[in-house]
Amino acid sequence: MRLLTVATCNLNQWAMEFDSNLKQIKDSISKAKQAGAVIRLGPELEIPGYGCEDHFLELDTINHSWECLKDILVGDWTDNIVCSIGMPIIKGSERYNCQVLCFNRKIIMIRPKMWLANDGNYRELRWFTAWKQRDQLVDFQLPDHISEAIGQNSVPFGYGFVKFRDTAIAAEVCEELFTPSPPHAELALNGVEVFMNASGSHHQLRKLDVRLRAFIGATHTRGGVYMYSNHQGCDGGRLYYDGCASVVVNGDVVAQGSQFSLNDIELVVASIDLDVVASLRGSLSSFQEQASCKANVPSVDVPYSLCLPFDLKIRLSVPLKIKYHSPEEEIAFGPGCWLWDYLRRSGASGFLLPLSGGADSSSVAAIVGCMCQLVVKEIANGDEQVKADAIRIGNYKDGQYPTNSREFAKRIFYTVFMGSENSSEMTKSRAKVLADEIGSWHLDVSIDGVVSALLSLFQTLTGMRPRYKVDGGSNVENLSLQNIQARIRMVLAFMLASLLPWVHNKPGFYLVLGSSNVDEGLRGYLTKYDCSSADINPIGSISKQDLRSFLRWAAIHLGYSSLADIEAAPPTAELEPIRSNYSQLDEVDMGMTYEELSVYGRLRKIFRCGPVSMFQNLCYRWGARLTPSQVAEKVKHFFKYYSINRHKMTTLTPSYHAESYSPEDNRFDLRQFLYNARWPYQFQKIDELVQELNVKDVQESGNHEIVAAPSDGVGGMGVAAAGSGNPNVGI
Repeated sequence: MRLLTVATCNLNQWAMEFDSNLKQIKDSISKAKQAGAVIRLGPELEIPGYGCEDHFLELDTINHSWECLKDILVGDWTDNIVCSIGMPIIKGSERYNCQVLCFNRKIIMIRPKMWLANDGNYRELRWFTAWKQRDQLVDFQLPDHISEAIGQNSVPFGYGFVKFRDTAIAAEVCEELFTPSPPHAELALNGVEVFMNASGSHHQLRKLDVRLRAFIGATHTRGGVYMYSNHQGCDGGRLYYDGCASVVVNGDVVAQGSQFSLNDIELVVASIDLDVVASLRGSLSSFQEQASCKANVPSVDVPYSLCLPFDLKIRLSVPLKIKYHSPEEEIAFGPGCWLWDYLRRSGASGFLLPLSGGADSSSVAAIVGCMCQLVVKEIANGDEQVKADAIRIGNYKDGQYPTNSREFAKRIFYTVFMGSENSSEMTKSRAKVLADEIGSWHLDVSIDGVVSALLSLFQTLTGMRPRYKVDGGSNVENLSLQNIQARIRMVLAFMLASLLPWVHNKPGFYLVLGSSNVDEGLRGYLTKYDCSSADINPIGSISKQDLRSFLRWAAIHLGYSSLADIEAAPPTAELEPIRSNYSQLDEVDMGMTYEELSVYGRLRKIFRCGPVSMFQNLCYRWGARLTPSQVAEKVKHFFKYYSINRHKMTTLTPSYHAESYSPEDNRFDLRQFLYNARWPYQFQKIDELVQELNVKDVQESGNHEIVAAPSDGVGGMGVAAAGSGNPNVGI
């Protein structure tokens, strides 16, 4: 037997925070040694943090990374353990994203990343060059201060693997696993048994299965040990890196870390008999045949043995059932952990949320409540860092600390119902009941006096006073009156966040939380600079449909039973007067259902559809219930209001990234914000297609049938009322 113990980890690094990053790397190495591991794998770019972005272009970032690596090498951290450490390195004139393999206070190899992540949220080609030489390792001259410190002048640099006396190991960096021809396939044929994947992979709803299937597939048909390490937490931006460090052996997951956690360091350890890898490969005729005619990959020899012989004291890891969270759990735990990292690192003393009693703001409140529950749970589990942060943020004295989530929420969470003459008693009551269940410090404020003062000022200036549409006013008046209310709430929220801590003799300031969802952002169904404008937004990339499912789940599993009533209520902005014959509803205002919006969003972003191809796709999807003309009207209606309101995305509050069709303008969905909203060329093409379909229908005397895919849930919402009450359309 060849017994090998390996350790991989989730690390909660913070971009550009070298001191704490270095400490956590050292702590993870120490824990790996204590567990008996001889290989320790850390996440991608773990020294500076993955999210440094344009800071990678600064020489300081490179130099500080070398200084931290030197600190590790001059100590005993790498004694008798292989450590794969991620950092940026400049070779010649090029900057590379590298894994540095260290052992016994020396650098045995530097492996630059060959295939860079450059889509979605990733922009690695902006900062790094892909390594393209596959046939040889080149000599890399170490910086003078590193050479002097460790007594080593140069190191092999490039694509290759490391051969020990009893096994061979190699790095495969993040994106390389997901390429059409991943390096591990070629490396396995060259005898590599242990693959080390250092990653910087962020959370996205329902994405984890894709990642785990890739690990499993990498070793299922060719054998091997696949180690995966990832960041975990908010390292300073919109992304939450969702951990899930894992070890896979011959296609079986034998160790899996958490996906969501408040812990800064989580070690995942596995003990393996490498003979099972050799045995599987020896039993596969096709593997043997391909290995016999392989292309040779360069290697570095290290005259040292990593494995131990048969020893009953070592317990071998066995296959386990993979842990997946439901989408509802992902919405609770991912944004909840992200909020905690943001709160403790921002210097703020808590959050303030305008709580309307509707589904979106109630979802945000529930997520904050979940965060408080996680904090109390981790403190009870003995996490001293979480405890220290909670004591500081909650302003506890005399050795006290949080033991109850509702009490903790009272200290760090303000909720404010900002009612007007258009607000119903039902939403006011729902907000109050939910606040009580969570434990927040709740305020009930009427904004009618401020609205009246502004309208009086306008009347003094112009001699005119706007009216709502239900009272005989025009669309312009109607929208303006809604926008006044919405924007007053934003101003009031920031004022309260600044001054309420002072009123209650608390230190610091509160962060204002936004609560617009991804579908409203896509459609532009929000007022620019209203309560969607905040410091951060934990649900800005989550769909209305998913939020409603989350509310039903949270009513039971988080203990906030009032969420069931909130979820069942029709969505409404409550910005227009309620009359016996009229009540404002979101889906009527938008001229489309939230379910339809999700379909449009996925086709636009994930399937890269413009107006014409979206129309063609929806003719198949909805053809069983809508005519081509009706589908055309819906597509035109969506693109009209999407383009009119696209400018709002340029000021969208920084939001937790969770959904693959997010319209977030900063980095994920890069498009213009000034459109010709008539789309004359594209809409003309749609009209021509409709005409062709109608002609065919007549010619075939009604026998023509469009094959319909399974229903996406298109509703019967018409478009005639669209925009009649939509806050701030195009303004």
